[in-house]
Amino acid sequence: MTEPRPIAVFDLDGTLADTTHRQHFLERSPRDWRGFFAAAPTDPPLAEGVALAREAAAGCDLLYLTGRPERCRADTEAWLREHGLPEGPVRMRREHDRRPAVRAKLEVLSALRATRPVRMLVDDDPLVLAQAQRAGFQVVDADWGRTSAELRAGQEREDRT
Repeated sequence: MTEPRPIAVFDLDGTLADTTHRQHFLERSPRDWRGFFAAAPTDPPLAEGVALAREAAAGCDLLYLTGRPERCRADTEAWLREHGLPEGPVRMRREHDRRPAVRAKLEVLSALRATRPVRMLVDDDPLVLAQAQRAGFQVVDADWGRTSAELRAGQEREDRT
């Protein structure tokens, strides 16, 4: 019996998609998360992340793991196709899921590892990367994106992405 193909897990915002143009929605109080996610279809791709995803697809199945809410699925899947990203399932947050990104993503990674080898996690969130690495996952820091302090707060304290 052959070994299953490993999985490469890619985050979206700040890893594959440049969110710079929509981060202004998070600079007000309260933060406008609906506006932030509604503007996602116009994100330019981040060349470094897209190239890495295409390279990884040669030896892995891809899984896209995002903190975007489920209501963004159609736009997200269309964006992936439009920018020529390799096919793969997209795991999104349920509508009212406010768990910390680190907890939500580690839960998915652990479940994946129980069934198949996980080759790497590519993400821009330092907390997610640190916890995943401590749990034994190979991580790649998507440091090519430009994440604002407001978006970082959303990722780390408000559990939104």
